[in-house]
Amino acid sequence: MRNLHPLAMAVRLLRVTNTFSKFLTNSNQHLKLIRCYSVQAATNPVLNVPETRVTTLGNGLRVATEDSGAPTCTVGVWIDAGSRYENEKNNGTAHFLEHMAFKVSVDILSDILQNSKLGEEEIERERGVILREMQEVQTDLQEVVFDYLHATAFQETALGRTILGPTENIMSIKRDDLVKYIQTHYKGPRIVLAGAGGVNHDELVELAQKHFGNIGIGYDTEIPTLPLCRYTGSEIRQQMDDMPLAHIAIAVSGCGWADPDNIPLMIANTMIGSWDRSHGGGSNLLSRLAASSYDENLCHSFQSFNTCYTDTGLWGMYFVTEKGQVTEMLERVQNEWMRLCCDVTTFEVDRAKNLLKTNLLLQLDGTTAVCEDIGRQMLCYGRRVPVSELEARIDAVTVNDFKKVCMKYLWDKCPALAAVGKSNMRQEILMQSKKFVLSACIWKNEMTL
Repeated sequence: MRNLHPLAMAVRLLRVTNTFSKFLTNSNQHLKLIRCYSVQAATNPVLNVPETRVTTLGNGLRVATEDSGAPTCTVGVWIDAGSRYENEKNNGTAHFLEHMAFKVSVDILSDILQNSKLGEEEIERERGVILREMQEVQTDLQEVVFDYLHATAFQETALGRTILGPTENIMSIKRDDLVKYIQTHYKGPRIVLAGAGGVNHDELVELAQKHFGNIGIGYDTEIPTLPLCRYTGSEIRQQMDDMPLAHIAIAVSGCGWADPDNIPLMIANTMIGSWDRSHGGGSNLLSRLAASSYDENLCHSFQSFNTCYTDTGLWGMYFVTEKGQVTEMLERVQNEWMRLCCDVTTFEVDRAKNLLKTNLLLQLDGTTAVCEDIGRQMLCYGRRVPVSELEARIDAVTVNDFKKVCMKYLWDKCPALAAVGKSNMRQEILMQSKKFVLSACIWKNEMTL
């Protein structure tokens, strides 16, 4: 899937005494935390949550830590760069750098960023590794469908291209391409060194000054800007007659992670939720779609998603079903989306809000998760948003706020759809798309593989 604008590189050191790290230059996981809906802040701070301390070095690099007193700590480096800054010719460069950067300890991390030799033998070795990774990705149908969804929803833009890049790019990327990317994007103000657990902030600042202090702050050429990405309501299908099931993702244009509408969309995402046959269920499930899927055997599994980027996003549903049930499942999905716009109750919204808060807290379990949260937020918002403030913003959403935002993004909007499955799936999709009750417009484009 796509690369987020920030969070281009994450380096994890799982233990101070036995460090381990991995760069994630191509990270594309959407941010599930800190969606700013209301200006209301928490009035009662959580006393047992340690403070996030932030220090900015002279070159603009920020050091942010949360000392919980744990026996281990996690330290990571986040850089505001990634595949979003690539073009067709160098698509795959950021991911290639991920494979070239795999070492340990803070001093080595700085050496990787500033003095990496990027030897020709290592480049050739990782070239083969990436090509094998591309083959593995093609066997994961969920990854394939989401790649297709972005390809059709963000046609001819950076978000429409895969992180790995096309095979011809992987075969042609040279050392100079990697060096140029580093020199263009790895600048002090775009880097955050984050730490969580048993980490001493002052000591980490000293290490950062020693090992990262020489990173430049200025640009030799024009300052790179984030390429704009336009959304196109459209569809793309891959016919695979040997498949017993249809894998389908359908989405509408969402919002960026700092948009005030993101909190209600996260609540809506939680309300629909996810389900598969192994879960069982019944009438008491939070998701009505899950209850009906269980009772009527509509699908094998489904999951709602809210994928956010800097300035846009995709909000939708991915499901796996038998080929004869595509029409019925699409109709149920669109009916549920319409219900979110006009027919949800206060009880449903409140229950989804409580579940969302619970899920967000569960995601902060462990020093690695907290460190990632610090790094992402520092790049996205320039600060760490306290959990208490996030909870206050979730609580501030009323049922009317919820309906208004759902109406804004779901009602009368052109969806993007990606599907992989049997050939007769096409007729079901076309038939259902023409009567998509939430979209009065004609789909703008159609892509067929």
